[in-house]
Formats: sequence, C-alpha cells, structure tokens
Amino acid sequence: MNKNQVKGVAKAIAGKIQEASGKLVGSKDQQVKGLEKQIGGKAEKTLGDVKEVVKDATAKPVRP
Repeated sequence: MNKNQVKGVAKAIAGKIQEASGKLVGSKDQQVKGLEKQIGGKAEKTLGDVKEVVKDATAKPVRP
C-alpha cells in the first residue's frame, strides 16, 4: 500500500462524512463538496493502485 492509496481512502471517507453532515443539516452545498471529495479520493486511490501494479510488474523477473 502506498501513500496515494492511503490519502485516497482518507479523502473518500472525509467526503462521505461531509456529505452525510450536509444531508443532516439540509445543506446541498456541503453534500456536493462531500461528493467532490469522494470522487477526488477515489481517483487518488486508483492512481495509487496503478502505481502498485506497475511497481509489482517491474519488480518481478520475467521467466519464460
């Protein structure tokens, strides 16, 4: 697990909390900001996932 994966998950969780808070107080603005954080977090986690795949693919020797 790399730092992009960790940051991405943390942002997604923060976004879910912000969205839920917005729903609780009836603030569409906070709901939208929460959804934006979730999208950004998921994108960052995906970037981290890709980095891990590339790292794993280049670290293992290819055997015929």
